[in-house]
Amino acid sequence: MSAELVGGRFLMPAYVMEDDPYRPELALWLEVPAGLVVGHGVNGDKNVEGTLAQALRDALVRPTRGAARRGELLKLAIRIAKRTVQRYMRGARPSSPGRGQGWATFLRSHTVWACDFLQTYDIWFRPIFAFFIVDVNAKRVMHIAVTRAPTQTWTAQQLRNATPFGQGPQFIIRDRDDKFGAAFDRVAKGAGVRVLRTAVQAPLMNAVCERFLGSVRRECLDHIVILSEAHLRHVLAEYAMSYFNTARPHQGIGQRIPIPDESTPARLPASIVAIPVLGGMHHDYRTAA
Repeated sequence: MSAELVGGRFLMPAYVMEDDPYRPELALWLEVPAGLVVGHGVNGDKNVEGTLAQALRDALVRPTRGAARRGELLKLAIRIAKRTVQRYMRGARPSSPGRGQGWATFLRSHTVWACDFLQTYDIWFRPIFAFFIVDVNAKRVMHIAVTRAPTQTWTAQQLRNATPFGQGPQFIIRDRDDKFGAAFDRVAKGAGVRVLRTAVQAPLMNAVCERFLGSVRRECLDHIVILSEAHLRHVLAEYAMSYFNTARPHQGIGQRIPIPDESTPARLPASIVAIPVLGGMHHDYRTAA
C-alpha cells in the first residue's frame, strides 16, 4: 500500500505547546495510506508509536470528538498542543465537524412517519378536515381520515388505528396544533413511538408531509367540488391509496413507486393500457395482459 510520510520527530525535552510557533522539527510523523491518517512519534528513548495514531484515528471515525482526544495523550504523559492535532486533521476531517448528525441523516437512519391536517370546503363552503399519516422515507401514505370537527380524542384514535397491535415507526413528526395534544402523545408512547414536535418557524422539519399536502391540493382537490364528508373520504382514498401509493412515481425515491408492482416488465412491452383514476384526471399506465 502506498503511503506518504510528512513531519519529523519530537526532541527531548522540548514539547509542542499551545503558544509555541510551528517548528517542523517538533512535528509528528504522519503516514497517509488510502486516505486514513496514521501517526507515530519518537519521544526521546520512549517509543509512543500507535498511541497518537489511535487518537487521530478516533478523531477521524468520531469527528464530534475532535481535539479532545489530546486529553487521552496527556494521561500517558505525552504532551501535545491542540493546534498540532488540528493542523493535521484539517485536511482529513469533514468540512463542518462538531455539529452532530444532520436532520436529513436522522430521517434516513430511522423509520419515521409524519402527520398533518388538510382543511378544505364542500360545495356549501363548510369546512372539512382530512388527516394524513405519511412514511417519510418510503413516501407512502399510511393512513387517511376525514372529519368535520377534529378533536384531540379523534386524532389520537386515528394514530391508534394506524398502529394496530403496537406496530408502528420509531418516530412520528407532528406540529404544535392543538388538535394533537397530550392524548396523541399517550397513544404514541403506548405503541412504542417517540413523538417529534416541529420547532417554531421550522417548516422543513415536516417537509415531506407538507409536500404531500401540496400534491393533494394541486393534483386532486383543486379540480373536484366536494359534496360531503363521505365524498371527500372516497376521493382521497382513490387518490392516495390507489394512485399515489401504487401508480405515481416519486423523485424522492428515484422515480420509483412506494408500493412497486412486481409484474413490471424488464423490457418494453408490446402494448400499454391506461387505467383512469378519478374519472380520467390521472392515468395509471400498465402493460396489457
